[in-house]
Amino acid sequence: MNASVRVATATLFRQPTGDRPADEPALAAVTDVRRWVAGLDDKERMRPAVVTQALLGEHVVVEEERDGWSRVVVTGQPATDLDTRGYPGWLPTHQLAPSPAVSSSAASSSAASSSAASSSAASSPEGPDFVVAVTATTLRDAPDGDLVLPSVVLGTHLRPATGHPMAARRRSNAADGWSAVCVPGFDEPLWARTLDLSRTPSGPVRPRDVLKTATMMREVAYVWGGLSPFGIDCSGLVHLSFRRHGVTLPRDAYNQAAATQPLEFGEEKPGDLYFFARPGERVHHVGFVAAAPRGDRRVMLHACSAKGEVVIEELTGDRAATLVSTHRP
Repeated sequence: MNASVRVATATLFRQPTGDRPADEPALAAVTDVRRWVAGLDDKERMRPAVVTQALLGEHVVVEEERDGWSRVVVTGQPATDLDTRGYPGWLPTHQLAPSPAVSSSAASSSAASSSAASSSAASSPEGPDFVVAVTATTLRDAPDGDLVLPSVVLGTHLRPATGHPMAARRRSNAADGWSAVCVPGFDEPLWARTLDLSRTPSGPVRPRDVLKTATMMREVAYVWGGLSPFGIDCSGLVHLSFRRHGVTLPRDAYNQAAATQPLEFGEEKPGDLYFFARPGERVHHVGFVAAAPRGDRRVMLHACSAKGEVVIEELTGDRAATLVSTHRP
């Protein structure tokens, strides 16, 4: 069965879980990931039980249902070594809405073709999708209306609903500055502030623009598996920043390395990527080139587990010793 995420941010786990009160904000019908992250201590933010997160509207293939949980594959987060169709994990079934418009074969083909960096700019009868361009926005039942979905985060793609009859009627009496969008699980359009949205780019992305987006997340808490401006990990920062600009990269760092083009050290520019690995092991960390290198001096923007947040810093010590390559998507 095909479905779409109907909450602002869904957290995927390795196995069904429900015995931790601290996870309640992430498991609710209206999620509050900001509160969930705030309630985790340093050890819990590194908990490998969390595998990734999926944003509002992301398509999934439902593989299994058990006791109110669904095992899904997130087709927009390539992870070829885990599943050729996308990233697998468990989330509460009530966080999904049916999505009959996406066929299994199309979803599988889409995930398989995303093993390398590719444009994910979607189109609708009204033109390219919107993408949330601010840290987070809200969706309401009408312009200046009641709050329906809080904290719809950066990089979330929203389909315009300008052709919907209800949207047209509301638009005739609405103040400027609002856009109607289709949201899984809702029969009527919801409304977002237009200033919080951009159209999904359809042309080549400039690395500096992606770096600028990543810089918006400085000081965001490091959370293993996190994929939001409330908590994020190293590869999540890269995936989400490129997603904001209409480009799909794999979810995990070692797959991101395989999907991008290596450069000679010294050729890297701001917005390119640094990858890290220990001898004989696969890539375990990734970050953005934050400044042009000066000799052996290199500066990186990354989600740092040791410092517990997204930081900009010079590569020194063990970090410099494990730098293995620089790449360009």
